[in-house]
Amino acid sequence: MPQQAEGAGSTGFDVVIAGGGLAGLSLALALRHGLGDGARLAVADPAFAAPSPRSADLRASAFAAGARRLLETVGVWERVAAEAQPMLAMEITDSRLGDAARPVFLHFDGEVEPGEPFAHMVPNAALQDALAEVARAAGIVRLPAPVVAYSAQASGVSVTLKDGGAATAALLAACDGGQSRLRSLAGITTIGWSYRQSAIVMTVGHERPHEGKAVEHFLPAGPFARLPLTGNRSSIVWTEESGAAERLLALPRVLLLDELEQRFGLELGALEILDTPKAFPLGFQIARRFVADRLALVGDAAHTIHPIAGQGINLGLRDVAALAEAVTDAARLGLDIGGPDVLERYQRWRRFDTVSMGVATDGLNRLFGQRSDVLRLMRDIGMGVVDRLPGLKGHLIRGAAGLGGQPPRLLRGEAL
Repeated sequence: MPQQAEGAGSTGFDVVIAGGGLAGLSLALALRHGLGDGARLAVADPAFAAPSPRSADLRASAFAAGARRLLETVGVWERVAAEAQPMLAMEITDSRLGDAARPVFLHFDGEVEPGEPFAHMVPNAALQDALAEVARAAGIVRLPAPVVAYSAQASGVSVTLKDGGAATAALLAACDGGQSRLRSLAGITTIGWSYRQSAIVMTVGHERPHEGKAVEHFLPAGPFARLPLTGNRSSIVWTEESGAAERLLALPRVLLLDELEQRFGLELGALEILDTPKAFPLGFQIARRFVADRLALVGDAAHTIHPIAGQGINLGLRDVAALAEAVTDAARLGLDIGGPDVLERYQRWRRFDTVSMGVATDGLNRLFGQRSDVLRLMRDIGMGVVDRLPGLKGHLIRGAAGLGGQPPRLLRGEAL
C-alpha cells in the first residue's frame, strides 16, 4: 500500500525533498525510477496538509524535448499528453509598438528529431496534479509541513519540520523556491539583481487556429510572447516595466484588451481574455554554490532567470535529471548518496549550463531593451544571418531543448 501523508514523527529516509512543486515532485519520481521501490523517499510541503491538494497555478510553461523525455520516462507525460500543445514553429520579430510592419527576422522549425517537437506547452496545474498523483501511487511519503531547520553530520542529515516532526536522511534536496530557506540556512549566498520588469501572464482565446506556432515579439519595453495552447487558445507572457505592468492590470478589461490587441496583432482574429491576468516580478539570481554538506539546491532554489527564452522550468528539470543520475550511480556502487563526491559531481554538471543560460538570457534582455536605432539594425542583421545558417539554428534548438553536449540519461529518454 503506498504511503500517504505523514506528520510528526516521520523518520528514516534515503532522501528528503523540501518543496512539492514541479521540481520537487519530479525529483522524487526520478529518484524512485533510479533507486527502485525499496528507496525511502519523502517530500515535505505544507500544501499536503489539504485533504486533496490541487494546484491553483493558472500559468502554462514550455517544456522542452529533454524535459518531456524525462517526464515520459518517469511515467507522468501520458497523464498530461492530451493537454500538451506541440510547438511546431517559432518566429522572432523586432519592432516598435506603432510600427506598421513586423518583419520576421528569425524562424525556427519545430523538431529536434523527426516527429519530435522541440517543445510542448502544458498548463502548470495539470502537470502539478499529475505529478502528485503519480508520486502517491509510487509510495512517495508526503510530509505536510515545510522544512524549517536541518543539521548535517558525517552519517546523514537531520531535518526539522514546522509541525514539530523530524526526519533523517542521507541527502536533503532544497526545491523550496527562489527565496529558499534552506539555501539561507546553509549560508549559500547568491548573485543577482532585479530587472525592474514584470511578466504579465494570461490565457487568451482567438478566432483562428495558431497551428502550433509561437511568436516572440521583441518590443522596447520587453518581449511579448504568444505561446500556443490546445484549441484556439494561447498563453501570453508580456514583459513590461513593473510600474507600467501595474497600470495595465488596473485598466478596465476592455482597455486592457485593446492594449493586448496592439501587441498580439490581428493574425488570429478577435481576442478574448479567458482568465485573470497576473504580473510576476522578474529578476536574475544564481547561487554561488549549488551544494553544501548533505544538501543540494535544485530548480529556483539554485537559479532564477529571465523568461525571455522560456528556460526556467527546463533548467530545473535538468537539475532533476543530473542529481537523480548522480545519486543513482552512487547507490549502485554502494557509495554514500549524500557524500561530497556525489554532490560535487552534481554541481560540476549543472553550474556551467546554468551560468551560460543565465548570461545568455540576461544579455538578450539587455540587448533587445536598447532603444538605439544603430543597435536595433545590428541585432536584426545578426538574426537574419542566423536565420540563413540551418546548422547553427539546429545547434541552438538542441541546446534549448536540453539535448546539447552530454545531457543526463533521463533527458535523452533513457532509463537510469
